[in-house]
Amino acid sequence: MAQKATIYKVELSVSDMDRHYYETHNLTVAKHPSETDERLMVRILAFALNAHEQLEMTRGISTDDEPDIWQKSLSGELELWVALGLPGEKVVRQSSGKSDEVIVYCYGGRTAEMWWEKIKNKTTRFDNLKVINFSEDDTSALAKLASRSMRLQVNIQDGDVMVSVDGSIVYVTPVKWKDAE
Repeated sequence: MAQKATIYKVELSVSDMDRHYYETHNLTVAKHPSETDERLMVRILAFALNAHEQLEMTRGISTDDEPDIWQKSLSGELELWVALGLPGEKVVRQSSGKSDEVIVYCYGGRTAEMWWEKIKNKTTRFDNLKVINFSEDDTSALAKLASRSMRLQVNIQDGDVMVSVDGSIVYVTPVKWKDAE
């Protein structure tokens, strides 16, 4: 019998001084049985970093043709495709063709570095692609904050991120490996 997703209720308050975006989002996030707390928290952080009224979590890990997060225009065009982890070149190419902007948030320490070394030369033609890495220490610390009911405050200033949950604070420094042109 297949395991069911675990539901997380997240009150996400975003204060993004870089983009002048200040909102609270009430999210219901389904954690796939194969998804780790680390990946779940990276997904929530990626949502916060791109927060917008049209931004949505998708079925993500359980589908091949959808990103983890996307933003569609009112007329249904894909404006933003957000992928997590270490997608293959084919996925990067296809998503770059489907969406105005693509952001890959990778994590995993040395594994992510090896993935980037292998794929980076194949991504130069994608002007709408950003690749951002989170350190293993940062994502491990985020994973420890995960709980089924969370009130997260995410503050973003000068590219640095502070995530706080119930008095615990984690500082995250996203590192841009590739910027859109």
